[in-house]
Amino acid sequence: MSAMRKRLGMITPSSNSVLEPVTSAMLAGTPGVTAHFSRFRVTQIALDAAALSQFDASVMLPAADLLADAKVDAIAWNGTSASWLGIGRDRSLCEAIAARTNVPATTSTLACIDAARALGARRVGLVSPYTDDVQRRIADVWAEEGIAPHAERHLGLRDNFSFGEVALATIAGMIRDVAAEGADAIVILCTNLDGAALAATLERELDIAVLDSVAATLWRTLGLAGGDVTALAQLGRIFQTMPNIR
Repeated sequence: MSAMRKRLGMITPSSNSVLEPVTSAMLAGTPGVTAHFSRFRVTQIALDAAALSQFDASVMLPAADLLADAKVDAIAWNGTSASWLGIGRDRSLCEAIAARTNVPATTSTLACIDAARALGARRVGLVSPYTDDVQRRIADVWAEEGIAPHAERHLGLRDNFSFGEVALATIAGMIRDVAAEGADAIVILCTNLDGAALAATLERELDIAVLDSVAATLWRTLGLAGGDVTALAQLGRIFQTMPNIR
């Protein structure tokens, strides 16, 4: 087996139908890099106790253990829950994964924040499928990280499976609306919105960075694994920039 082989482990929400095929498609032209997936149950995105309890580390860590059996080089929680639960949740999760598996870990939220910083974005727009209260909480959490959203659009949806059914034209329309309000980078904040294929085209059209959560997660996970992110440069601006791996 080639010494350059990189295996990327992705912890995946059970009702997500987007991130696996999208990640695999992005890697299709990159020999020696493969993505591997392990699920745990997530069906609703809301702020009530039942919805929040879905993301307890006790149900996420066994998924990381299973990925470690495949000898992956890095593990990502491929979901954005810390954007409303608090960034500390993801940092603690990454530490716990690394301690259990001896594999470095990251998350989609950490990846998106790192991507926005790496590109020097000053006016970040957020596009999501979430409900009003979740979107407000996200704005507060991101502001605590020094990235107060400049503009946003959201769809008011709660059912996680439904996010994956949102039309590309709807996602593109939200991105264009946020760009029109002066954002210089837009984050598609949800790993079950099918926005990755839009990024490069809309970046050229709007002359701003478009950071899809699935793409940003791949970018940071591949960097964490010691892979060459620039091999995916055609997929968008973020892949032309090295992640800040700490």
